[in-house]
Amino acid sequence: MNQDLLPETISELYANMTAAFSLQFQNLVELIVTPGWRQYQLAIILFLWAAAFLLRLLTQGRWEAWARSRTGWPKWRLRILIQVMRRLTLVYFVILSWGLYLIMLQITWPSRSYLIGIFATLAAAWLVIALLSRLVRNRTLRQIFKWSMWIYATLIALGLTDDVAGFLDGVAIAIGDLNISALGILKAVLLIGVLLTLARLGTGAAERGLKNNDDISPSMQVLLTKGIQVLLYGAVFMTAIRTLGFDLTGIALLSGAIGVGIGFGLQKVVSNLISGIIILMDRSIKPGDVISLGDTFGWINALGARYVSVVTRDGREYLIPNEDLITNQVVNWSHSDRFVRLDLDFGTSYDDDPHQVRATAVRSVKTVGRVLSGGQHEPVCHITGFGDSSVDYVLRFWISDPNKGLTNIRGNVFLALWDAFKAEGISIPFPQREVRVLGPSEGDTEVQHLAKD
Repeated sequence: MNQDLLPETISELYANMTAAFSLQFQNLVELIVTPGWRQYQLAIILFLWAAAFLLRLLTQGRWEAWARSRTGWPKWRLRILIQVMRRLTLVYFVILSWGLYLIMLQITWPSRSYLIGIFATLAAAWLVIALLSRLVRNRTLRQIFKWSMWIYATLIALGLTDDVAGFLDGVAIAIGDLNISALGILKAVLLIGVLLTLARLGTGAAERGLKNNDDISPSMQVLLTKGIQVLLYGAVFMTAIRTLGFDLTGIALLSGAIGVGIGFGLQKVVSNLISGIIILMDRSIKPGDVISLGDTFGWINALGARYVSVVTRDGREYLIPNEDLITNQVVNWSHSDRFVRLDLDFGTSYDDDPHQVRATAVRSVKTVGRVLSGGQHEPVCHITGFGDSSVDYVLRFWISDPNKGLTNIRGNVFLALWDAFKAEGISIPFPQREVRVLGPSEGDTEVQHLAKD
């Protein structure tokens, strides 16, 4: 645009924009009122929309039946198919209007298909924007992206982009050498939205690719995923700053000064971030491990930048700060392998044969489903002492799935011992106490007689 023709004040910009829109509105009214091919084109557009609506009614059932048979398709393709089927009328209108527009360009004057071309372009743009907006997960950002792109496509189709761009570029705030205009802000917002969507898709694709690679450990997969996220979103942030026109040198000095000031208030946050990096690098804890930290026992669901998600057997999810896993004692039941040995203490009567008790205990524990047997994981039973009321034993057995719980397997083994001991006639004693009531002694009788006298 010629710089000499740009207005100097916002009032002039507003007046020019009002005049431009008024002219376009008058042209639209003239198109509708004036007899001739303009009215014919509007009638043709209405007819095409009615035909598209009728085609949707006639073919929607067949399309739905065909879509239900696509059971082997991936989820992303099925989502696109669902979005297209929700807009069948618009799809048919785009096909019919573009087909008719291309035919009329060949057989008649371009002015007789001008309006049809505009509506075909707008319909195609709206359809593409509606499908692309589904990539934005956030509902608010999705609506902003959708409406802004629709407005932009409409302005392009009506030929108003230069006028609107000139108006928005003139609405600016000058801070020293920095000039921030409304047009620059809109461009930055749209660019950030597109880049954030691409960064999210790239991060998701990288995460899926790393998870499918068995040569990389789960902790390194998480670390690499976090690194890719930092790089992609950091690039988006730097691009947004440059788009708005900020000087990165000044921002670097300002961020350094602010970082020193807020660093003291974010010591815990920084400590958790550093602890999370250490955990991921030394591979001491990884997703799927079964850990015990204080009273919390569960398996690691996810490793975050600030905390670790631990899910317990009762369905509770604990968010444990990374610093606690570094500074406190943590029991990792599946650090080197997933084999865990459990000990059960019990006692039997002195009248029972200890050889029979040990053999019965080992035989009964092998009947429990999750208990391992054979080799170094063979269950054993030992006498640990002679108690006051029973002979004490310890039963040791191994499992390979601690994430399925420990209390339930102990309960099943105790129940198997109970049934086996009942069948073998082995008794489980309980403490017994004898209370003897002694009669009065002779000395006590003499004292009682003296007391009566």
